Amino acid sequence: MDVKQVLRTNFSLQEFLVGAYLADLSSTEWFARPVPGVNHIAWQVGHLITAEWSLIEKILPGKMEPLPEGFAQKHSKETSGVDDPALFLTKEEYLALAKQVRQNTLRLMEAMTPAELDLPVTNIMPLVKTNSDLFLFIGTHWIMHSGQWAVFRRAWGRPPLF
Repeated sequence: MDVKQVLRTNFSLQEFLVGAYLADLSSTEWFARPVPGVNHIAWQVGHLITAEWSLIEKILPGKMEPLPEGFAQKHSKETSGVDDPALFLTKEEYLALAKQVRQNTLRLMEAMTPAELDLPVTNIMPLVKTNSDLFLFIGTHWIMHSGQWAVFRRAWGRPPLF
C-alpha cells in the first residue's frame, strides 16, 4: 500500500465515523453544550473545516477554493462561546462545505508526487513533519473531535454506535 492509499483510507474512515456520529443529530443538538465550556458541534465542525482549509493553504498556497466570506472568523477561538444559531450555518450547509473542502483536499493530495508528499513542513505542530503527515493529521483531527460527539450522543440518551 502506498502513502496515497493510506491517506485515502484514513479519510474514508474519518468520513464514515463523522457521518455516523452526525447523521441523526437535530439542528438543536448541533448547538447544545453537554457541559459548560464545551464547544458545540456547529462551532467544532466550522473549526475543522477552517483548520483543514488552512493547513492545505500552508503547504499549497492559493490552491484551495476560498471559504465563504467571514467563515474562518465565525469559527475562531474568540467565537467558541457564541450560542446564537443565527450566527452560524445550518447542519446541511456545514456538511456541504465540509464535502467541498474535502474534495479540494483530495484533489490536491492526488496531484502531488510521492516526493512532494515526503517534503518537510515546518511550524505546523511537532508531529507533523512532512506533507503526508499533514494530510494524515487532517483526518485524525476530525476523528478526535468525533470522539467528543460520541460522548455528546450518550449524554443525550443515544446508544453507542460502535
